[in-house]
Amino acid sequence: MFAASDPNLILGRIAVGGLIIAGLWRLVVWVRDAPITPDPWGAEVEQKLSEPEAVEVCHRCFTEQLPGAWFCARCGCAVGPYNNLMPYVCIFSQGEVFRNGVNDKVRADPLTIIGYLFYSLANYAFFAPLYWIFFFKHLQQLKEKEMGQPETAIEPPP
Repeated sequence: MFAASDPNLILGRIAVGGLIIAGLWRLVVWVRDAPITPDPWGAEVEQKLSEPEAVEVCHRCFTEQLPGAWFCARCGCAVGPYNNLMPYVCIFSQGEVFRNGVNDKVRADPLTIIGYLFYSLANYAFFAPLYWIFFFKHLQQLKEKEMGQPETAIEPPP
């Protein structure tokens, strides 16, 4: 065991603590002084979005939506501006996420897979392994579909 009264250890701990505090302070200053960019797009896109003729579209099927719509009339996707904040309507958004995991194309990177596993565990409790069976079966089908299709060469435009 280390002796608590060893001056070298005490000085080393103070130095490491000081370096950690200085690093955290530099991180705070770096984030605070970062340039503020409100939108990831340019001024022309911002202008077109703010025009009165601009309409909202479904993020899944790109069907035009009526103002104040909660769900897409074509695909049933949750499209309302506050759907994820309303307790009852939020269930439909969560269901859409779980449905995408077993029916639609899912990005098969480790972070997404871990997210699906933990999110389904939190929502389905001991039924989560049943969801995992369908989820991994779907991921396997997507992998087989990708491996079975020949790669097409992308020709440059003339």
